Amino acid sequence: MTLKVAVQMDHVATINPRGDSTFAMMLEAQARGHALLHYTPDTLALRGHTVSALAQPITVFDKPKGEHFSLGEARRVDLSTQDVIHMRQDPPFDMNYITITHLLEKLHPKVLVVNPPAAVRNAPEKILVTDFPELMPPTLVTRDRAMIHDFRKEHGNIIVKPLYGNGGAGVFFIQEGDHNLASLLELFESNYREPFMIQKYLPDVRKGDKRIIIIDGEPVAGLNRIPADGEARSNMHVGGRPELSELTAREREICATIAPALKERGMIFVGIDVIGDYLTEINVTSPTGIREIKRFGGPDIAVMIWDAIEKRRA
Repeated sequence: MTLKVAVQMDHVATINPRGDSTFAMMLEAQARGHALLHYTPDTLALRGHTVSALAQPITVFDKPKGEHFSLGEARRVDLSTQDVIHMRQDPPFDMNYITITHLLEKLHPKVLVVNPPAAVRNAPEKILVTDFPELMPPTLVTRDRAMIHDFRKEHGNIIVKPLYGNGGAGVFFIQEGDHNLASLLELFESNYREPFMIQKYLPDVRKGDKRIIIIDGEPVAGLNRIPADGEARSNMHVGGRPELSELTAREREICATIAPALKERGMIFVGIDVIGDYLTEINVTSPTGIREIKRFGGPDIAVMIWDAIEKRRA
């Protein structure tokens, strides 16, 4: 099977090929003989019934940054001519992101968009997870200061984070005796129009925040990310130390519980975050971690993703 594949992403020149999941999927697509196009979301256009983008043929190389790609001549492409579109630009999940999902929805499912744009729009990571409160730590979503202060009195140490952030940006650990909560809420109120997410702090985060990759509803690997000293966040780009980790019985139970919802929404590539016994996020916009998993001796998840895509296209 030879497919025409368009990859919607942040410009390939800006990524770190050593750790980028989109790059890993492009390498695998190329190895299978699929024809690759690269475009950035800002070039999308809708005219009449035609959704197009300013796209370039791309060849990728498993080499250091700066040597990892070659682009052909740019031309405006009717995206309905493609077989698969990967929606892989990074959040923030804002009105621009939402608008892009509406444009791509005009193509899906005739053109297979991974993950489906309407499902992504209706299931941002910190919202979809609230469908499973029994799996989550105590959580509050609000802008109401009185409710936030009451939640803190009840739970002591808390985490405060923007509802539509990504990569650990804007995540704050507020300890029980910390006097900065009011100032932090003022800062959030001036920067975000949405409610905030407040969660009970989980001490188990010191043992790691595990990213579990789920392909077509099935868990395939786990990557534990251990926070650096003096850091409450475990994201790798802020110093989290990754290590391959077998899934526990509780983690498999969590995966089995959410799998029907993922399959119903047509999600092919999902990354969930688990701290201790609790599910904290379901990442459907632009999940990461597959290159690290392979580098630490785990499975080649890019192969699994393309097996699932080709099965859908067949």
